[in-house]
Amino acid sequence: QVQLVESGGGLVQAGGSLRLSCAASGSIFSINDMGWYRQAPGKQRELVATITSGGGTNVADSVKGRFTISRDNAKKTVYLQMNSLKPEDTAVYYCAATIKSGWSSKPYQYWGQGTQVTVSS
Repeated sequence: QVQLVESGGGLVQAGGSLRLSCAASGSIFSINDMGWYRQAPGKQRELVATITSGGGTNVADSVKGRFTISRDNAKKTVYLQMNSLKPEDTAVYYCAATIKSGWSSKPYQYWGQGTQVTVSS
């Protein structure tokens, strides 16, 4: 069984910073892409940023230049550094990872439980 556990959300004023972390644990053979998504009230879940096992990144235009995604493969952890936060960044942020549980297993995308980020104006 695989678990993704997020931490680091909270309440911050506009212009402030937060750092989210997501650690994977359990039956893990390998981790491919890891990433962050967010869902604001009344809106669909959207991609924020993803990172490959080799460090290649894909970042949404809405957060480019403000958010940075990184990962520590040894710790099976992905991070999201969020700077210059805006009220429109308010959402539940979800971690996702594509994980193989065994050598012959198919990769499967797992999700964390979500962490609330609230940016006040």
